[in-house]
Amino acid sequence: MSRTIRLVTALAATALFAAIPTLASADGPSASASRNCPLSADQQRNGFPPASYVTSIRVFNTSCRKGKSVIRGYHRCRKAHGGANGRCPNRVLRFRCREGARQIVPGVQYSAKVTCRRGARKIVSTYTQNV
Repeated sequence: MSRTIRLVTALAATALFAAIPTLASADGPSASASRNCPLSADQQRNGFPPASYVTSIRVFNTSCRKGKSVIRGYHRCRKAHGGANGRCPNRVLRFRCREGARQIVPGVQYSAKVTCRRGARKIVSTYTQNV
């Protein structure tokens, strides 16, 4: 084999191996991946009972599918621990969730932000609850 052919073959192999990590990360989240998850109008109103409206979900280092599952589980946990005014004291799918201060309109509704973490993975959601 001539020297030129060996050099071209070696360069092609190096380029291929350099591209493999990039191709592999195209499916899943990268180390700094963050994105807003789309919510249809039906999901916002009916997809996360007992919350009246889930207004946003943002995920960091995880997928939107996982984010929606965790937030759905969080609201089920809230329902089991006090209904509309409940708070979730348990982990949800191994994520630890914390609810921020509630912005209250007395006798009408409140809004809150929930942050769920599991290692480097984070899910941030906002919701409005009619009372």
